[in-house]
Amino acid sequence: MSAEDRVNLARVPWCATRDGSRLSSLAYTRQLACRGARHHAPRLPCTAFTLIEIMIVVAIMGVVLTMGVPIVYKTWHKPPMSEAIADLVRVCSHARALAILQGKEVDVMFHPREGRFEVAATGAPASPQPAAPFPAAAGAAPVSGFGLSARLSEKILIEMMDINKLPHEFRDDEVARVRFFPNGTCDELTLILVSDQNERREITLEITTGLASVESDPRHFK
Repeated sequence: MSAEDRVNLARVPWCATRDGSRLSSLAYTRQLACRGARHHAPRLPCTAFTLIEIMIVVAIMGVVLTMGVPIVYKTWHKPPMSEAIADLVRVCSHARALAILQGKEVDVMFHPREGRFEVAATGAPASPQPAAPFPAAAGAAPVSGFGLSARLSEKILIEMMDINKLPHEFRDDEVARVRFFPNGTCDELTLILVSDQNERREITLEITTGLASVESDPRHFK
């Protein structure tokens, strides 16, 4: 600090504070102004929700929850027919994918009397010509995993089951199989399901693609 600055600083009047420290009159004036502003600042009114507002919010939440319960219930509790179709299509799709990936025949074993079906790997190479699917394949064993087995609801019955258009009623058999081959083809399957609500659905497997399709109009059943 230069000598001139020290002289100018000495000419500034000083004021003593309560704690004994010294402040310039300008700084002291500013300090007093800040204190006065704090003491005389208007207090903001305290705001809160009234009982009526809280009741309105609770009523709106109740309406929203009431509207959402049916949607959640339908999401977690599918109708028996929709669930049966979804399970059947899923199992057949997984069997087709396994046959293509593993390069060998994969069967879907149906148990019409029990209303269940599952994927079973035979380990046999693909046969050039589809054979009659009456007996279960030798050494066929169920494959465990999600989407590889399912059981029909007690409210769903198999009305008709036809495989490869053979003159035989497979729905009365203890075991029937539908084969999927590595080239993406499969046995031709026509399955008609009926529910306790008299709903009827036809599920078919297209022989050249191995893909499932669902028909809900009885007039278009094969």
